[in-house]
Amino acid sequence: MPPAEQPRAPWPLHRWYVLSWVLLGLAPMAVAGQDDPGATRYWSVGVPVAVGLFYAAGRAFPDRAFARPRVVTWGLIVGLAAMSFLRDGGATAYIATLPHFWSLAKEPRSAISAGGVAALATVLGGVAPQGWSPRLTDGNVAATLLAFLASVLIGLAVHRYLEQQREQVAELGAELETAQARLAAAHQRQGAAEERERLAREIHDTLAQGFASIIVLAEAARSGIGADPARSGRQLLSIEQTARENLTEARALVGSAPPGGIVPGSVARTLRRTLDRFTEDTGLVVEAELPDVECDQRTRIALLRCTQESLANIRKHAAATTVGVVLTRHPDGVELEITDDGRGFVVGASQGFGLDGMRKRMAELGGGLTVTSSVGDGTRVLATIPTSDEGQG
Repeated sequence: MPPAEQPRAPWPLHRWYVLSWVLLGLAPMAVAGQDDPGATRYWSVGVPVAVGLFYAAGRAFPDRAFARPRVVTWGLIVGLAAMSFLRDGGATAYIATLPHFWSLAKEPRSAISAGGVAALATVLGGVAPQGWSPRLTDGNVAATLLAFLASVLIGLAVHRYLEQQREQVAELGAELETAQARLAAAHQRQGAAEERERLAREIHDTLAQGFASIIVLAEAARSGIGADPARSGRQLLSIEQTARENLTEARALVGSAPPGGIVPGSVARTLRRTLDRFTEDTGLVVEAELPDVECDQRTRIALLRCTQESLANIRKHAAATTVGVVLTRHPDGVELEITDDGRGFVVGASQGFGLDGMRKRMAELGGGLTVTSSVGDGTRVLATIPTSDEGQG
């Protein structure tokens, strides 16, 4: 497996390093070279300048062949050897150049090799005028070797630190991906659960109530078919109509059609048809105040479902004689009140799915449901839904 490429230093940090390299490594050599005699002066000044221009060209044209890391590395090594050969002080230039070898290398081994070759070139370049006999007591030789050893220790430590940072970043990235996958799965499960709950509520408020009505009407029609055929006929007709409505509701639940019986316009007309059917099926007296209130489709559906559920509960449990329905439009919302004079119940002990479904339906629209009842005193259901002018019509 090939070694990972060393990350380059961010440009602002590299810019400051290059500036330090020029001021502490190249510039002192060029300035000192102006005092050299004869033609040596031009070489002593020109070589540091040429090394700096060579490196700058590589930075300016990174796609050119001379800008490849290996070419730049060998260019710096040759430049250090030449500067050490021309005058004393090559160790200073070498120390200032050392970080380049680590930033240009792909792995620590390459950086150490380049630094070692550069140290050897600096030492040999410095001792060449003395007969190629390096002495450890020589200041430039000792400084160069010590700088090389220090660069190895520091470079390996920095490399190890960066490796640990990369490993931590990789671990954190893996943990983040795992957490995101779990979150996505949780959202998917939550969405599926919410969809199941929505479908269960719709089925309870539409199909289940319709089937319950069909059963009650069928039982009444069967028991009265001999004594009152006309009434039984009306009940059979009501069964047929309810079955057709249930079929429409079922198609709406599995498709994209709007719920049966819900058309744009006044919710009062929709509620009036529901109440008329309820009166026809049960014979109960319904006192209704249904002004022409305009509201959006979701509000109309919610008010209709609340009315249907309340009427179904009254039919099954209340044993009431009179039902009251009042629809009111307030500046900040719509209010629907449904009352009956039936037997009542203990609200806190109710475990029915219907009331809980109505509360959730109201909550989805930012509204609320209040149920007030006690045994023997009837029941009052108050549904409130906030609306805005934009949502009307």
